[in-house]
Amino acid sequence: MAGGDHTDRTDVAGGKFLEHHEHAAASMGDNDHDLHDNEAGQPGALEQVTRTIKVSMDDRMRFTPDQLNFSTGETVRFLVRNDGKIRHEMVIGSQSELKEHAAMMRTNPAMRHTDPNMISLAPGERSELIWKFDQPGTFEFACLVPGHLEAGMSGKVNVQ
Repeated sequence: MAGGDHTDRTDVAGGKFLEHHEHAAASMGDNDHDLHDNEAGQPGALEQVTRTIKVSMDDRMRFTPDQLNFSTGETVRFLVRNDGKIRHEMVIGSQSELKEHAAMMRTNPAMRHTDPNMISLAPGERSELIWKFDQPGTFEFACLVPGHLEAGMSGKVNVQ
């Protein structure tokens, strides 16, 4: 991840995860590509996590799993792994937010994400994202590396 905003942590299986720290106050507003008001929720706190979901990304331009269901108010810890040979990312937002951000990525393909609703991982990297789904609705997560969303690299989140 760009910016060096992570620390190594070993999970119970002995693999390395990059721990994604919440830094919304430090980064929000500093970059013109930030999603300031995310319709899908807000950064979550580790002590409020109610569920942990493992998500893998790969070069077939797919997430596994690609359909998720949560309750309103649930705080989820995503353990995200890039199983591909190229960079992938996971960005949570509404369909309109993701499409708008994808357009920005096409004009600046070297952009790397550090916002709390985004993880950008090199091949073989792992990281975590903690997110609180604070309102009902249908949201998405997607890889916004240019061409990846267009190739179908997205998933649905249903919050009830």
